[in-house]
Amino acid sequence: MPLSIPSPEWSSFDLGPFRIHAYALCILAGIIAATILTSRRLTKRGGEPGVVLDIILWAVPLGIIGARIYHVLTHPADYFYEGADLLRTLYIWEGGNAIFGSLIGGAIGAYIGCRLSGIRLTSFLDAVAPGLLLAQAMGRLGNWFNHELFGLPTTLPWGLEIEPTNAAYPLGLPPGTLFHPTFLYEMIWNLAGVAVILLLERRINLHWGKAFGVYLIWYGLGRSIFESIRIDPSEIILGVRTNVWAAFAAILLGLVIILVQRRRHTGVPVSPYLPGREWKGAEPGVESDNIDFESEDRGEEASEPIESADVAATSTSDSPLQAR
Repeated sequence: MPLSIPSPEWSSFDLGPFRIHAYALCILAGIIAATILTSRRLTKRGGEPGVVLDIILWAVPLGIIGARIYHVLTHPADYFYEGADLLRTLYIWEGGNAIFGSLIGGAIGAYIGCRLSGIRLTSFLDAVAPGLLLAQAMGRLGNWFNHELFGLPTTLPWGLEIEPTNAAYPLGLPPGTLFHPTFLYEMIWNLAGVAVILLLERRINLHWGKAFGVYLIWYGLGRSIFESIRIDPSEIILGVRTNVWAAFAAILLGLVIILVQRRRHTGVPVSPYLPGREWKGAEPGVESDNIDFESEDRGEEASEPIESADVAATSTSDSPLQAR
């Protein structure tokens, strides 16, 4: 077909004694891009420049560990059988890193990093939401280089070319059969999700974890569709692939986050920092007159906006507290 997508002729190259895998380069590029975008967003909201690095130093390693553990546990037949080499469970360069596992591990790492740096977890999650989609879009190129995770056969002109010698090539299909390029579908969907989150933020309040909730819903919706047309082996539960169930769970969690946080927080956080942990050089990134103030102990909110005139009226010249 004139518009068919050829698979790359290489997936790695040697650099001296080291073998560099294209899959790893795609993942690394996605991490860098997401870090830059997240850092800019968090700094704009009052975070100290570079504080994101303190968080991702925990989130990225635990995310990679979580991705591998999830993949191995959801593909037990590939790693646990009589005579199996259990060390292969650690061979991440052979492929097999699940995004849902990386989200679980990354969330644990983000929680640790946020606690140590004083950043609110919800503030970081909102800042990283579009960056996650950007990183996942770039990471999907790695599947293209690895000739893996393609979809059902198709006669569409943009079908993906897969060599018949590929271990995942379905038996009985003639050479030259094209397959749905699920890597490309997900790339386009994820990039569109970046735009959706950024546009929504201009129109509605997506603070207190709500932007991350939108991310979970958007990614879950797309993944539930694209996962359903993939033909790579997967564990089946009640007739549904495990990753489709995970996608449904992501959608549900995203809805719960938005609904709960919409009731708990109607305004904009005065700072991305936990109470008492503020960066002294920051100017609060207030974007609304309706501000939520949480006490460190009870998480209480101010029911009414605080106006500067009210502060001035209660201040006296000899008072040790001056309005700023």
